[in-house]
Amino acid sequence: MGRAVTAAIDTAPDLSLVARFDRPGGPADDGLVSQEAALEAADVVIDFTTPVSSAALAEACVQRVEAGLASPALVIGSTGLDGAQIRKIDIASDRVAIVRSGNYSLGVNVLMGLVQQAAERLGAEAYDIEVFEAHHRRKVDAPSGTALMLGEAAAAGRGVSLAQVARRGRDGITGERPIGEIGFAVMRGGGIVGEHSVTFAAEDELVVLSHSGRDRGLFARGALAAARWVAAKPPGLYDMADVLGFSKGS
Repeated sequence: MGRAVTAAIDTAPDLSLVARFDRPGGPADDGLVSQEAALEAADVVIDFTTPVSSAALAEACVQRVEAGLASPALVIGSTGLDGAQIRKIDIASDRVAIVRSGNYSLGVNVLMGLVQQAAERLGAEAYDIEVFEAHHRRKVDAPSGTALMLGEAAAAGRGVSLAQVARRGRDGITGERPIGEIGFAVMRGGGIVGEHSVTFAAEDELVVLSHSGRDRGLFARGALAAARWVAAKPPGLYDMADVLGFSKGS
């Protein structure tokens, strides 16, 4: 993703790449600078690293503000964050403008809206919901951040908490499927960029909403759109619904 973002900036006449830096312990590269130097130079930092590094980056930006220094806004695309890491980013957003999303694709964010609307109209008594996702063999977290976002959208449509109804794996004798359960299925292999689908399964029909990513450039372009949007925003925690104008008041 770092290379994809760099390539996208190279073709954007209104943006300039002022620094590149990696997570601590990342690969060596003569073109990289320190995190401190990057935060000093940038108006916005686009971060696709790891949960630990993203949370630490947010805290570093807060430390700059507390020291009376300017802090760049953040666009965070790391996935697999745990509750503590999410809280650190949430706290940092009181002092820094942050866009955080599990997926920066316009199509995926439209898909989430459609999933929520379908879940509102296709009741749990008749329709089971299953989220499927497939990614390349190098992806380390599962289900993907996008799959969880789709599950959250479906749960919101049903007016329930995803944590209460999610089934994130099945093995052995699992018993009859509970009414209202939202299941997840995962595939890892090859160089798959990203495949996601949400199936609403009734006894007599299937409704399938899906999205296929063909090139990582689509995520990079979405991240640049988020960077343009958040550069002039006050401190706060935003997502792609805000960037795309789907949220009220955005």
